[in-house]
Amino acid sequence: MSAPVSTVEDAIQAALATVNDPEIRRPITELGMVRSATIAANGVVRVELLLTVAGCPLKDKLRNDITAAVAAVPGVTGVEIDFGVMTPEQRQGLQAQLRGGGATEEPVIPFAQPGSRTRVYAVASGKGGVGKSSVTVNLAAALAARGLSVGVVDADIYGHSVPRMLGTEARPTRVEDMIMPPQAHGVKVISIGMFTSGNAAVVWRGPMLHRALQQFLADVYWGDLDVLLLDLPPGTGDVAISLAQLLPNSEILIVTTPQTAAAEVAERAGAIALQTHQRVVGVIENMSWLELPDGSRMEIFGAGGGTAVAESLSRTIGAQVPLLGQIPLDTRVREAGDAGNPIVLAEPESPAAQALGAVADRLALRRDSLLGKPLGLKPAGR
Repeated sequence: MSAPVSTVEDAIQAALATVNDPEIRRPITELGMVRSATIAANGVVRVELLLTVAGCPLKDKLRNDITAAVAAVPGVTGVEIDFGVMTPEQRQGLQAQLRGGGATEEPVIPFAQPGSRTRVYAVASGKGGVGKSSVTVNLAAALAARGLSVGVVDADIYGHSVPRMLGTEARPTRVEDMIMPPQAHGVKVISIGMFTSGNAAVVWRGPMLHRALQQFLADVYWGDLDVLLLDLPPGTGDVAISLAQLLPNSEILIVTTPQTAAAEVAERAGAIALQTHQRVVGVIENMSWLELPDGSRMEIFGAGGGTAVAESLSRTIGAQVPLLGQIPLDTRVREAGDAGNPIVLAEPESPAAQALGAVADRLALRRDSLLGKPLGLKPAGR
């Protein structure tokens, strides 16, 4: 039980401790952002708050949250907030605090450490156009809606689309060399699209792609995540290889359509797990059928592709690879994605949302025993 509040000043400090920084999601008092809080004889409280950066995009939210919290204290008649900016030394101290120690020359990827309990899913496909990104953002939103702490890395550097589908146009905030990811629908997200001008193309080769993925994993402050989803580019190229090096304990989700040609390519994407020693957690068949007004189904892209991939990978890998779900074709999935409001949130009762939610239920397991424990694997090149 907490100690009783004895003075108005104590009550004000207690109220400020209930206000979280919108990006870091920790109390502003704990982060050293409150420089002072004083109350005048007329009951007006003046709060001096230090922002991490001068152009903090969530300054107005901080103002509103602080005002609401402090104004509720008995005896307070008004709230005035003066915004300042942290010094470089204060930002370095905050960075060290968030990382649990001093900064290192090579930032550590928290999800690759033995103590990590974050479950990492790499969403992969053999070819483009199968709805991999739509599946990723809807799974992320569904998992967050189930109370899990979720992050998404848009690792499809050339074809980044996750920010639009999650409805976030915010730019990341930098604290020294640490990046605060924007959030949408309770999901933290980072994408190369947040660092490019307009709709500019990204023209990079292998080493640049590797470094970008490394920075997304190490330089971004993710906090304590239950699940991290990575939307990989199609195929088995540089990013897939880099992921296996940086996060050897990540698990692979294969997305395919029922079409035979797409399924054959998807099998190759899953079979890379034999070389990288990653686990294929399952197959998701997208665009499985179109439900017609009379209740019948039109199998536009054929049938059986997802089952075929799951069975083939089970034989190739020598371990059971389940078909996690079949997602019906629905124009509302596309409409919701374009609007930045995933269908699992926009129309949760729709057949596609129900199917995606069922897959999320199968993935919504906090890692308790495997992830983060040494498996005798060593990333290549180290």
